[in-house]
This record gives sequence, structure tokens and C-alpha cells, in this order.
Amino acid sequence: MQLYNTLSAEERARLIDEAGKERLTLSFYAYAKIEDPKKFRDDLFIAWNALDALGRIYVAHEGINAQMSVPADNFEAFRETLEAYNFMRGIRLNVAVEQDNHSFLKLTIKVRNKIVADGLNDETFDVTNKGVHLKAKEFNELLEDPNTIVVDFRNHYESEVGHFEGAITPDVENFRESLPIINEQLQDFKEDKNLLMYCTGGIRCEKASAYFKHQGFKNVFQLEGGIIEYTRQIKEEGIQSKFIGKNFVFDHRLGERITDDIIAQCHQCGKPCDNHTNCANDACHLLFIQCDECKEAMENCCSTECLETIHLPWEEQVKLRKGLQVGNKVFRKGKSEALKFKKSGDLPGKPLAKAEKIETKDIRQKIKVKKTLIGKAEHYYSKSKIAQFLIENGELAVGDRVLISGPTTGEQEVTISQIFVNGSFSDIAKTGDQITFELPFRVRLSDKLYKIVE
Repeated sequence: MQLYNTLSAEERARLIDEAGKERLTLSFYAYAKIEDPKKFRDDLFIAWNALDALGRIYVAHEGINAQMSVPADNFEAFRETLEAYNFMRGIRLNVAVEQDNHSFLKLTIKVRNKIVADGLNDETFDVTNKGVHLKAKEFNELLEDPNTIVVDFRNHYESEVGHFEGAITPDVENFRESLPIINEQLQDFKEDKNLLMYCTGGIRCEKASAYFKHQGFKNVFQLEGGIIEYTRQIKEEGIQSKFIGKNFVFDHRLGERITDDIIAQCHQCGKPCDNHTNCANDACHLLFIQCDECKEAMENCCSTECLETIHLPWEEQVKLRKGLQVGNKVFRKGKSEALKFKKSGDLPGKPLAKAEKIETKDIRQKIKVKKTLIGKAEHYYSKSKIAQFLIENGELAVGDRVLISGPTTGEQEVTISQIFVNGSFSDIAKTGDQITFELPFRVRLSDKLYKIVE
């Protein structure tokens, strides 16, 4: 019985594009007593794999925490798999503000000690004695109360690109760190202040509100469904957004725009910018904010050291990484001496600039261009700005339009004006041929070569 992924992320992305069907990115959580998390995990994998549901899910004795991508055609069938469990009947599914067919490319369900690493001993307090849940309108009203303290229970790299007006934004790298810091900071306000808290989808506040009530805070409130549900409600009801900027998300998108306010800066040049990226050096993989100009000049790297590293022969790069946890195995959270304009903790509340446009991302944008996968990237010669590919399927000729696509490169469209095939100039390349041609940008081993079909 299959209880694991059989396709790579690249293969899955290709199948998604070829299928041409809409997918929905969503998240949900539930605290419940699960006697056998391992069996629960296996049952979910079998059911969801059959529906082509993908995502990152944590299960534990205390419940489930899920971020997923589900084919729109299978949405009701997916909901039925949840309804099979009493504790998930009628569960709220937080549908993403912006959609992307490639938000998740694998189905990963892990059994953990906890569904959120909070560092708390749940036996020492009543985890069911939670704060009052507020909808968007109620949340906005309490924000206006001068007797209210609002706290962001997310991490520094999340709040840096977007947060509620006037919120306390702890300079922490994980949820576990924020609890004692906020508790100490607000000791003098337990009796007479409204403690208003929020997070991305609500799960962190479920535990935090109970913890702070246990610590003696009298008036504890939390944003129901987090920023994601808040955004849905303000759009449906025409309510003013008190959240400014972007909502950071933990998938391929790394963020979804809530308002057109840009409150962060490029970590390298200081220009207003709120686009997160990961350093192109697999031995670094640092999460940081980078504008388009720095992305081009630094080739998606966070420092000159990393820029020099990616230009080394591949064999040398592999040697440098030997024995290290690298790439997607490491989530380095945006703090480095190389980032001159990184800001954490006490963040500005005023926008630095406005985004060019606010609109929901077209869920079909990746399939509007008809394309056929014909090859993969093998190397990039930076000094001469020449890319090398292997043709694995079909043919490529001078004059063809191609799309070069990858997680770091994005999608770049180019018309082939000249190609070097197996060591000499030629007008056409076929399956098995190794080709090179000039490109103004660096390609990476994860990049795929598609021929655009008219």
C-alpha cells in the first residue's frame, strides 16, 4: 500500500500544468484527542493521495494542523474525508487570499509531539479555557479601544512584511519564544487591559489565549480564523482593513497581499520591498527580502560570499556542503550580518510605498501559456552568460519561443535566435542533444525548459 510520494516536485508540477485544472490553497486545524496518530496519518494519506491533495500536515495526539493544495474539482470529496471524523465535522477551511497551482507539490503528513511547537506543558493548565473569539468587525472595534493591547504571535520575518496597526511585534524566530517574552512585558496590565491577539490562521492563538488566561490575564481575545479569515470577512462585508501589508505564508508563494501598503525594505539596498526569497546558494538558503534590482545584481544571493559560491564548479559547491544540513532541509529565518536593512521587533506602522496593484492572483495564470516540456538545465556559464540544457523530449529550433521555469528563476520567456548543439552551431536540436545559448539571467539545475506551443 502506497504511503509515500512517488513523484518529485518537478514531475508533479509538470503534471499539474498538463492537467490544466484549478487548485485551491487552504489551511485548517483542530485540537482533539487522537489515540493513534500513526494510523490517523496513514488513513489520511491514503484518502488524500487518491484525490491528488498535496500539502504539509502535522498530526499529534493533540490534533491536526494542515496547509494544503486541493484540486477544485475534488474539493467536496476532500471535505467528505474530513467529515468522516467527528472532531472535523463543519471545520472551517481557510482558503488562501491568493491562489497558486504550485503552492504545494508533495503530500507530506508527519507525526509530531505537538501540532505547533509551543514549548508548553499542557498538563499544567486548562488548554480548553480559551479567549473570546472575535470576527473581523468586532476585532476592528476592539482595536479602536484605547484600553486594548494587540499582540502579533507570529515570527519576526512574518510581521516585518505585514501586521495590524499598533501591534506589538516580538523579535522572535518561533512561537515558543514569544510566550514568555510577552508574558513578562505585559505583567502590569493583567487586570485592566484587553489583551487582543492574532496569528496567521488562528492555531497559535488557540493555545496562547489559554496560556495567558492561566497566567492571570482577565480580558483575553483572539482573532477567529487569523489573518486569512479576517481578510475574507473584510472583503465580503466591505470593512476597512486594519491589517497593513502582506500576510506571510509557509508555502511556495511566501506571501499574499492584503493591502497595497509596503512596510518593509529590501534587506540589501533599503528600497521599499516586501518580497521574500531564499538565497540561491543551497549551502545557505537564507530567507530574506530582496528587490528586483538586487535580485538581478546578486543573482538571488544574500551576500557576495554566496554569489561567489554559486559561480564555483558544481563539484566544488558539493564539497563545501558536505556534512551540512542544506537547501530545503534548513529554514534560516532572515537574520545575517550581510543584511544591512533587516528590521525586527519594533516595526514602523506607516507604509514606505504602495504596491503597483492589488488583485487576486489568477489561479490559471500558469496554464494560460500552452507549453511542452522538452528539457532541463545543466549549467550556467556566468562570465559568458550562456546556459546549457539537455533536450529530453521533442525538438527545438531557431526561432522557437521557450519558457524557462524554476522556483528561483520564476518564468522567463525567450525567443531562440542561435543555438550551439553538441559542440557546433545548428538550426535544430533533437532528443538527447546537449545545447547552449545566450541568456541574460542565470539558470539553475532545478529549471525546466518548455517550448511554447502556439
